[in-house]
Amino acid sequence: MSKTTKFIRTDYWRMSRLGKGRKKLQVWRRARGKHSKIRRRRKGYPAIPIIGYKQARKDSGKVLGLLPVLVTNFKDLETIKSTQGAIISSRLGAKKKIEIIKKAESMKIKILNMSKGAKK
Repeated sequence: MSKTTKFIRTDYWRMSRLGKGRKKLQVWRRARGKHSKIRRRRKGYPAIPIIGYKQARKDSGKVLGLLPVLVTNFKDLETIKSTQGAIISSRLGAKKKIEIIKKAESMKIKILNMSKGAKK
C-alpha cells in the first residue's frame, strides 16, 4: 500500500469545537479565505489535497491492501481469491451476516467492513 497523507480541516487547532478530541469534525474542507496561509501553501502549515497525492494505479480501489468483492450469499463467498477481501452487503439481515462471517473465517477470507466490536 502507498503511504497516505492525512488532510485536516483549516484552523482546527484554533477552534475548540473542531479540537483534537473531535475527529469527525476535522474532515477536510477547502481553504477559501483571501489571506489563508493554507490555501497559499505556506511553509509550516498543513498540506492541501492536490493531484500529486493521488494513489498509485496498482493500489487504487484497495481496502487494507485487498480488492473488495461484494458478498450477498454463500456462492459469492466461494468465488473470492486470495488477493481479494469480502465486503458483506448492507441489505442482508443479522442472521445471514453471522452465517457468512463464520463461513468466511473457516475459509480464511478477510471481511473488510466488519467493525472491531463485532469480531469474536
